[in-house]
Amino acid sequence: MAFATVHDRYTDEQIARFHEQGLWTDETLFAMIEKQADRQPDKVFGTDSTTEITYGQLRERVLALSVGLRRRGIGPGDRVAVQLPSWTEFFVISAAIARIGAVIVPIMPIYRREEVGFILETANVKAAFTASTYRGFDHARMFADLRADWPLLETIVVVRREGDLVSGAVDFEDLLVDLSREEADAEIGTGVGPDEPFVVVFSSGTTSRPKGCLHTFNTMACGARLLGRGWNYTEADVQFGPSPVTHTTGLVTSYLLPLAHGAASHLMDRWEPKEGLERIAKFKCTACVSATTFLQMLLDVYDPEVHDASSMRFWTSAGAPIPGSFVEAGRAAIPNMAVLSLYGRTENITTTMCTLDDDPSRSVTSDGQALPLQEVAIVDEAGNEVPRGEEGDIAYRGAMNCLEYIGQPDETAANYTPSGFHRSGDLGRMDADGYVRVTGRLKDIVIRGGMNISVRAVEDALASRPDVSQVALVAMPDAYLGEKVCCYLVMHEGQPELTLEEMRDFLLGEGMAIQKVPERLEIVDALPTTATGKIQKHVLRADIAAKLEAGGMAAPRHATSVSAQQAEAV
Repeated sequence: MAFATVHDRYTDEQIARFHEQGLWTDETLFAMIEKQADRQPDKVFGTDSTTEITYGQLRERVLALSVGLRRRGIGPGDRVAVQLPSWTEFFVISAAIARIGAVIVPIMPIYRREEVGFILETANVKAAFTASTYRGFDHARMFADLRADWPLLETIVVVRREGDLVSGAVDFEDLLVDLSREEADAEIGTGVGPDEPFVVVFSSGTTSRPKGCLHTFNTMACGARLLGRGWNYTEADVQFGPSPVTHTTGLVTSYLLPLAHGAASHLMDRWEPKEGLERIAKFKCTACVSATTFLQMLLDVYDPEVHDASSMRFWTSAGAPIPGSFVEAGRAAIPNMAVLSLYGRTENITTTMCTLDDDPSRSVTSDGQALPLQEVAIVDEAGNEVPRGEEGDIAYRGAMNCLEYIGQPDETAANYTPSGFHRSGDLGRMDADGYVRVTGRLKDIVIRGGMNISVRAVEDALASRPDVSQVALVAMPDAYLGEKVCCYLVMHEGQPELTLEEMRDFLLGEGMAIQKVPERLEIVDALPTTATGKIQKHVLRADIAAKLEAGGMAAPRHATSVSAQQAEAV
């Protein structure tokens, strides 16, 4: 499968302009590492709960792994999946993949057989890095089983191995080749430039399957450069990263952002708010970008008599619309820390953002404005910009757009307006000063703790049951996660009602990730429909919201938290 090129998405004039403006450069990921390793080789760049790596060590291990990958026949254009927790090895692995000209395919650790198998097949993955057993799940065994159905997957590399290797896998440490820098460079070759395919990040949408967004290093790194301007970022900063580094937010803000500025990054692979506060104090973290959920949980346990968060300059909340009252509460709890809003997408990194230089009230009333030299418009169905203040589809045009949805040329083309703006499918309004407020969604997704969950795949799985007549999944409001998944079911006549636990077991057995499993079940006699038979999901959303508002958690026949795993899936 051939990927789109930068010239398929951008004109020569745009490419030249982006370079002139400094949005794009000739620097690759490894060149960025080399620059910092030459400047400050002994500075610790990355830490996690048990390990650390300096800029100098990062360069040496990237070269060692790059040679090992080349010797296993992996080279330019090959796709390499990385499904790891937020460990410092990710910094090494992703840079080595890029150094040899291969394409990174990051996969969230929570994903299981159904999602991972689809990604392997869609991206034509040739090699994969994964953990052995992590949080009770055997990732290495899953990949070994998937290889039986996907023979193109030639190499499975196990990181932080525990016990015996699965058949045919290789230990990460055994893949490192100790050569001099000159010998390694000679064996690896020149690599590829920053405008070649760099990463495919899969983003959920309205369909039952996620879409693979193809980015170059420049379209990704542009986001880090512009975000750094808005946050007055320097090498003195220490990024706090509770967001998975295999997600767009973590990849850009916990890796590329601190790397581009010669700063440091601390990764947290298991979120627990009290421990998060301890890490912030221990590593003197100054900045964080995460789903609103993380900050809300942290503020709930924050005690100024116990915890020291004085090093924090700002916390930017993204992933879902941020209530203004929450922004104000965060500022009141930790006065020295600015609480900012951001609206971003895997397709174009950052659409709008409030910066440190903005009036603080802007984060209360908006999700920010377009970053410098980028454009945002609110458009109608025809792609025409609507008058200021009117609601429409939030669309973006600029230097951070992905090149394509891989293997989906029609879907790619359909998302662009005639004037080159990329539609988000999210609804919003823009005020006279250009600040945008996200107001709703055209997409049929649930945003759970900042993660986009497409409900179609879950609905299809439940609809396949012989005892189910109709099914509809909708978002229900949640104080911590923003939204959770609620399932409305109509049973076939004469069939016993499905319980929440039975539904959970069934979906997990179908290979669904735990965060997709509904956490509330409403058994009803019929679903509301239009005259043409379409289910009126807005009616269901209003119904469940009203029940929750009225304290109706005990009222439905089946309503309870599914499992502790779903809390961990934040």
